[in-house]
Amino acid sequence: MPTALITGITGQDGSYLAELLLSKGYSVWGMVRRSSSESFDRIEHIRDRVTLVHGDLLDQSSLVSVLQQSEPDEVYGLAAQSFVPTSWSQPVLTAEFTAVGVTRLLEAIRQVNPKIRFYQASSSEMFGQVRETPQTETTPLYPRSPYGVAKCFGHYLTVNYRESYGMFCCSGILFNHESPRRGLEFVTRKVTDGVAKINAGKATHLSLGNLDAYRDWGYAGDYVEAMWLMLQQPAADDFVIATGKMHSVRDLVEVAFSHAGLDYQDHVVLDDSLIRPAEVELLVGDSSKAQKILGWEPRIDFPTLIRMMVDADVERHGSR
Repeated sequence: MPTALITGITGQDGSYLAELLLSKGYSVWGMVRRSSSESFDRIEHIRDRVTLVHGDLLDQSSLVSVLQQSEPDEVYGLAAQSFVPTSWSQPVLTAEFTAVGVTRLLEAIRQVNPKIRFYQASSSEMFGQVRETPQTETTPLYPRSPYGVAKCFGHYLTVNYRESYGMFCCSGILFNHESPRRGLEFVTRKVTDGVAKINAGKATHLSLGNLDAYRDWGYAGDYVEAMWLMLQQPAADDFVIATGKMHSVRDLVEVAFSHAGLDYQDHVVLDDSLIRPAEVELLVGDSSKAQKILGWEPRIDFPTLIRMMVDADVERHGSR
């Protein structure tokens, strides 16, 4: 039975990945921070099938201890400060978790067992002000937020440990991926939850910023499979994971509201304070390398994904 350690197991990706690994017969360990406010909602249904252990990306010794306890064959580094707007209000904390935290984790792996296979959660936000479209593994990086900058650090450090120490270290450059488990602060979930509240009579409007930003949105349940596939290859490498299809925030809003039988123009209010200090206007990925080498491809398309999220939020909020 292979053993996997997931940092950030209580997040959207961590919960889907834990489900996938359990279905494949893994012994799954999850690292969680010791906190009075930690939420286990996303993994409550599998809580009795995973082993949770306390550790912190800010504390090197705790990472060593977690690795010694779990003795993993694979480590999935998903924990981070992952909300882009927060990275402007807390840039130093973002750097500590999302950049330096990767250093601590890689160094702990190198010290405890350098044969562990490691997955780093890189991000399409690294491309920022894009140099070419679509973006591939070789597209120059131009991050436009402290979060994007921190992700660049973690990405290149993963490459460096692979090349310097011969460790099996992969980076998945994942484009936006969503689900009913997405945090309420992210725009997709903000929209679907807003639609559900309006549908239930709990709200009358939804405030949004830039409706003309374009993103490549996929389903998180599909994307975690790509993470696993990367660590099953004979050689470590980096892969863009994306649908290759671009949609605007306006498209997102139209699909979500229309699915609930609503006209978004009656409810959406534009709020300039919600626009990023440095906007990323367009992101769309080319995952042909992953399709060729990993045999991976997305299964859930954009409209199906958004409708799935609306349905889940409508069920949660109820009807009028």
